[in-house]
Amino acid sequence: MIGAYSRWDLLTALGGLALMVLTSGIVVSGVLCRISGRPLSEVVKKSERDTGFVVGKCENILILVFTILGDYTAIGLVFAAKALIRVEDARREPMFYLAGTMVNVTYSILLSLAVKALLHVIP
Repeated sequence: MIGAYSRWDLLTALGGLALMVLTSGIVVSGVLCRISGRPLSEVVKKSERDTGFVVGKCENILILVFTILGDYTAIGLVFAAKALIRVEDARREPMFYLAGTMVNVTYSILLSLAVKALLHVIP
């Protein structure tokens, strides 16, 4: 037992985090390509995609942590911080920014809720 959490809880949370971080970019890219009907390389510059990738991974981690802790209002802070960080990107490519954010947040919340549910099921 590590504090109030068991080894299985820790492994479940880390496994969920790894799954989220490894797959969220694929999900977001796939949806954005489908929406735009073009490869992402034609929609936004590589530097903007790279920025979105890094910011998205940070967003994934924060949403998972806040969800597990049950601090759902803190997820709103993630939106506010992201809006400040990516304001220029949102002006240039609003569809890419808004759709990418919504897909990533939705995916992160759904996967985080699944991880949280598993934490209550595993003995």
